[in-house]
Amino acid sequence: MRKLPTGGRKRPAPQRSQARHLLAQAFVSFRQAADSLERSYTQLQAEVARLRTELERANADLQASLEDNARMRAYLWHLLEQMPCGVLVVSDDGLRLANPEARRMLQLEAADGACGALPEVIQELLRQTTADTSEVTLPDTDRVLAITVREADRGAPGERIVLLRDITAEKRLAAESEARRRAQALAEVTALLAHEVRNPLASLELFAGLIADAATGHPDVRGWVEHLQAGLRGLAATVNNVLHFHSQAQPSASPVQLDRLLRETIEFLHPLAQQRQLQISLVHRAGPVTVLGDAHRLQQVVLNLALNAFRAMEPGGTLWLRLDRVEDDGSWVQLEVEDNGCGIAPEHLPQIFEPGFTTRPASAGLGLAVVARVVRQHGGTIAVRSQPGRGTVFTLRLPVENAEGVQDASGAGGG
Repeated sequence: MRKLPTGGRKRPAPQRSQARHLLAQAFVSFRQAADSLERSYTQLQAEVARLRTELERANADLQASLEDNARMRAYLWHLLEQMPCGVLVVSDDGLRLANPEARRMLQLEAADGACGALPEVIQELLRQTTADTSEVTLPDTDRVLAITVREADRGAPGERIVLLRDITAEKRLAAESEARRRAQALAEVTALLAHEVRNPLASLELFAGLIADAATGHPDVRGWVEHLQAGLRGLAATVNNVLHFHSQAQPSASPVQLDRLLRETIEFLHPLAQQRQLQISLVHRAGPVTVLGDAHRLQQVVLNLALNAFRAMEPGGTLWLRLDRVEDDGSWVQLEVEDNGCGIAPEHLPQIFEPGFTTRPASAGLGLAVVARVVRQHGGTIAVRSQPGRGTVFTLRLPVENAEGVQDASGAGGG
């Protein structure tokens, strides 16, 4: 029988050996490539881990920086909120920032400037600003702002920083200080002139008295002299008011017999009363009364009250002076000066003792201010009550000198 072929043609042995060798080489190359890929993958994993760590660190640093920036922004805004001056940042695009003080000064609402346009009040301030620092009056108010404008180093085109400071109080204090300085200078000049006038005035009064004595037998001349005496004594009272008001010295403290002082004052006022056809009545129920003080200033108090009363009364009127002791121990003496003149309007009563207040155009308004000052300097009190058309009563209380020669002010002195 014939044998069937069992397979293909066998390769020669050398070819098979070469194929195995190539396969082995290929396997080795594959193993080498696989090892290389594995090493590369391991390195890549390590690099990814390193980059992830660096990224996490960078993210942490960035987060810390953002938190620091947020804290710094909050801190800076807190400073802006607490600043006593207003801060604005404006640019060509409009209002970029306004701290609370600036909004308060300019009365800006929360929405003002939010749409980009500058509020009208800021535009007006910038229009009035003529230099880096200017003083500008707020529209429709009496408030004065000091405005400082600086160009921003960085930011939007035309960006400016505007600082606002309210100097209204400073301007007012400066004006008041200047007014006080001028008033002091005027007071010094006025007091000097009053001193210069008082000396020849005393001589004129003396000569007028001598003429009056010499004109006893000449009624017409006597009347003229009384008018002259009245005018001189009215002028003397005005000069003394100026001197007392502008004098800073405390009154001298010496015993003054108040009852005798009243009688001398009435004698001094007699020509004025005769000229105006008025009567003076003294009601003395206190007995001998001595107070510690300045006789000249106390006499000026009575003169001023009497002259005011004379001006308020019509011919035929009467001025009453009533002197009484008050309190159980008699430690205070009370003097009432009452007239039946035109009275004082109720709305004027709170102001009558203020320097310069007067309802008569020709008056300096010092008489009652001097009265109140002198009474306070002597430890006393003064009160007033008045009815328009009926008259006015001034009530003065002064502490009486006690037996040891020390002024006793222990009693109540309310009037």
